[in-house]
Amino acid sequence: MNRRGLIALICGAAVAWPLAGHAQQPEGSRRVGVLIASAENDPTAQANVTAFAQALGRFGWVEGKNIRIDYRFAAGDPTLYKSYATELVGLSPDVILAGASPAVAALRQQTRSIPIVFVLVTDPVGLGFVQSLARPGGNITGFSSYDAPVMGKWLQLLKEVAPRVIRVAVIFNPAAAPFAPFFNGAIEAAAPSLGMTVTLAPVHDDAAIEEAVAAQAREAGGGLVLLPESFTLTHRDVIVAAAARHGLPLIGSIAFPRAGGLMSYHFDGADAHAQAASYIDRILHGASPADLPVQQTTKFLLSINLKTAKALGLTVPPSILAGADELIE
Repeated sequence: MNRRGLIALICGAAVAWPLAGHAQQPEGSRRVGVLIASAENDPTAQANVTAFAQALGRFGWVEGKNIRIDYRFAAGDPTLYKSYATELVGLSPDVILAGASPAVAALRQQTRSIPIVFVLVTDPVGLGFVQSLARPGGNITGFSSYDAPVMGKWLQLLKEVAPRVIRVAVIFNPAAAPFAPFFNGAIEAAAPSLGMTVTLAPVHDDAAIEEAVAAQAREAGGGLVLLPESFTLTHRDVIVAAAARHGLPLIGSIAFPRAGGLMSYHFDGADAHAQAASYIDRILHGASPADLPVQQTTKFLLSINLKTAKALGLTVPPSILAGADELIE
């Protein structure tokens, strides 16, 4: 998808995205639960669920006609993951879409029989969600979002756009990012070849975010890496504002440059949700998640906020500009 198409999808999502479970379920229709990591009013969440519902429609599943979709939005809150997972399982859906690792973990505690299709999950084997990528073996399968080497690519891109960065702080919430050791190890391994040192900065609230960003700005050459998880996504406005005050370049998920951060190199979340509809369709037609291999994301989008780059005194290299999928001005 080119950057104009992606922007059009995001802008149109606020109008087009499906409302959660308002229509009465027609007799004989199927039921799908959806547990989303972000807040309900988050534009990225809206774009993702819109893409999911539209993709289901292409398979012939139409809300209010032959399918009911019950949405729950956890907003990165561990308590909501647990309560919403209980609610959704209690509705006895035919299948559940789980967005992000904490959603899968919460649902897995509630059911080992209802099929679960995940998106936005890293290292599903290491987290114990599936036995293997080729043969998941249980009631869970889906679409894996990242491999650890992608984090090295993040550092490389940040260095190319902000060559003065020699120290990076990795900001993440351990509860929302069970994969953090997997990613942090890759970041620490890649940093020396780029002339960087790494500080891990686990955070649990806005005050900790402010402290971590301020600490990184006390010496020259600082930059920020935001692990792609629901807490940093939900708190991105706080992170971006703090980074701007302290003049720190950052790289994170695709929502960050759209919120005013410098850049992202991120998988296409809307595309991942649309792909998940294909597995939902197959399960509704009788397929077992145990036999559906986990697929790995191969499509990534490079996004640069040119206004932020200018404010930071950075000149984006022509090669980066030419390869960007989205330029925000």
